[in-house]
Amino acid sequence: MWNYFFGGNSSTKKELPKKAIVELREHINTLNKKRSHLEQQMADQEAIARKNLSTNKAAAKNALKKKKGYEVALIKTENQIESLETQLGAIEGANLNLETMKAMKQGASAMKQIHGEYNVEKVEDTMDDIREQVELADEISEAISRPVGTEFVDEDELEEELAALQAEEQQQQVPAQKAAPEKQPAQQLPSFPTVNKAQPEATVEEDEDEEALKALQAEMGL
Repeated sequence: MWNYFFGGNSSTKKELPKKAIVELREHINTLNKKRSHLEQQMADQEAIARKNLSTNKAAAKNALKKKKGYEVALIKTENQIESLETQLGAIEGANLNLETMKAMKQGASAMKQIHGEYNVEKVEDTMDDIREQVELADEISEAISRPVGTEFVDEDELEEELAALQAEEQQQQVPAQKAAPEKQPAQQLPSFPTVNKAQPEATVEEDEDEEALKALQAEMGL
């Protein structure tokens, strides 16, 4: 223990709190078993006193005396348990604080090492480099996606040429419209009565029949 307070092996310093905690817990368990035994002894002596209270007063008195002895021992045991539990809690708390401080110290050392390699100026320079590379990547992407062969075509010239073609097309359509005669509405011819061409033929046939009939009558003397 003196080596722990005044120097000594570092591994022993690390193991001493854990060892003390383990031993304190074991001793508290032992005292709890002793307390249970003393409580049982007290109950047994009280039962003996009650049993001999009317028949054997001396035995009853002796049992009560033993019970008092067990009771004193029980009080001491409980006080010891309370003291050990208080000490155990303090050691566990101190050990936890120690481990916490070690972890925080290790984290501080790691942050110090990281910040030793980087500072604000280096970070800003790095961010500027990243921005430049992003802009360069955008320019390269735009150049790659641009259609090949149309880099030197002027959009204004294309618009002017397109307008000239439209004007020429309109000029060609105007003479064609003037040369085409206007369509007049169809005039209706006057209606004439229908001439039956079969009528003269029928008249000729009737005249021939009339002459033949007359000739026949003459032959018969009619």
